[in-house]
Order: sequence, then C-alpha cells, then structure tokens
Amino acid sequence: MRLGRVAPPDGVAFVSVDGDPITDPSAATVREIAEHPFGEPTYTGRSWNLPNVRLLAPILSSKVVCIGKNYAAHAAEMGGAPPEEPVIFMKPSTAITGPGSPILLPPASAEVHYEGELAVVIGRPCRDVPAARAKDVILGYTVANDVTARDLQRRDGQWTRAKGFDSFCPLGPWIVTDLDPSDLRIHTELDGAIVQDSRTSLLVHSIPELVEWVSRVMTLLPGDVILTGTPEGVGPIREGQSVSVTIERIGTLTNTAQARP
Repeated sequence: MRLGRVAPPDGVAFVSVDGDPITDPSAATVREIAEHPFGEPTYTGRSWNLPNVRLLAPILSSKVVCIGKNYAAHAAEMGGAPPEEPVIFMKPSTAITGPGSPILLPPASAEVHYEGELAVVIGRPCRDVPAARAKDVILGYTVANDVTARDLQRRDGQWTRAKGFDSFCPLGPWIVTDLDPSDLRIHTELDGAIVQDSRTSLLVHSIPELVEWVSRVMTLLPGDVILTGTPEGVGPIREGQSVSVTIERIGTLTNTAQARP
C-alpha cells in the first residue's frame, strides 16, 4: 500500500494511492482516509485523480531522528571511518516539507548540501524494540533529503543549526508499507545529472539495528521518522537548482532551491 497526504480543493487529507503512480501517474487515483493512516484504514468515499491534487509531505512527525555516516563511502568522503555504533542527531518537525516545495536557502549559509536518504516511518508507540521485532513497529518507508548547511556544521561543531532550518527535511512522495528495504537502489540527481548512486544493502547499521538503537534512547511515536544515512556524493545545491532523490520501488522526491525570503 502507498499512503500519502494531499491538498484537495477543500483542505488536507490522508490518502491511499492506487494504481501505479511511478510508471503511469496520470491514471493513478487517491482515496481519502477517514481518520489517520495507522492500522487498517477506513475511507470516506471521496477520491481524486492524482494529477489533480498537490502532494504534501506524507507524514508530520513529532521528531525526525537522523543517522550520521551510515554508508562507509560517505564517511570516507567526510574524512573518517564509519562509527562502530550509530550516531544520532535530530531535525525539528518544522524542517519537514513536501514534494515540489522549495528548499529555502538561508542567508546564514553559503554551502547548502543535498543528502538523499531512505526514511523509516514508525507506525506505533514503542520503546526498547529488539532488532528482531523492528518490522512490527514500522509503518513503511519513504524518500528523504537531509539538507545540510555544511559550512555551519563545520563552524558550530555540532549539527542542530546546520540540519534544522525550515524546509531542510523534504519527505515524499508517499509511504510504501509492503516493502523489503534491505537492497534498494538509491540515487540523487542534481539538475538531471546523477550525483549519488548506491544501494541500501551498503548501510553500515541495518534498519532493524537502527530501530533498536534509537528506541533504547527515546520513545518513538506513530509518524516519527528515522533517516537512515546518505551515500557518498553529497554536494552543494544552489538557487534555482533542482534535486531529485529516487529510491527503487518507492518513487522520486524533487525539490528546487530558492533563496529564503
């Protein structure tokens, strides 16, 4: 199942996305979910053609937990080895934005980078989850861009400001629930040129290990997101450039950079 959030003519709605929106989006439809996307959904009976609604970030989280240097090649390009244990940091919920929405380049930074990532969406409240049971608490998976002000990251010596600006966590286009994420191609294009190209099988710490690690630290709530780390090839995005992150069997998340007003 694909779950999303859309802006129909009269508001905002959780929906299921039916048909094949990747290869034939013009024929895909969305059906409005009555309450929330957790558990077995019930429907209002309203539906729209996918091209006639605006896709929003598929979930609004209480928190976004991110994993640093979780691909060995990315750790190397950043000048180090992958950590023996997962390194976690946070993005505020206000950093979340949706497909097609702009990445707002803040005046404080002259070096904003893209970082394409697989995102895990939590489906139920949980704490101290063993890796063997991680699948039981996951709603599904979506595409993310861990946008980072690299110069501020270096200057501050920690990552909160560099990772936390409004619009610095694009998510979408939807959440795929019935998916094995262990070996999917993930690639990023900048103005149509491939700049990142890897596979999720190269994660240093697997998704079950990450769920176990993070849930030992904090309670995870429905809708919370874990960003699993970015492959090598990160680099700057400048005003007017478009960045597209594609993950096999999920879809493509595209955002364009513009100066923050």
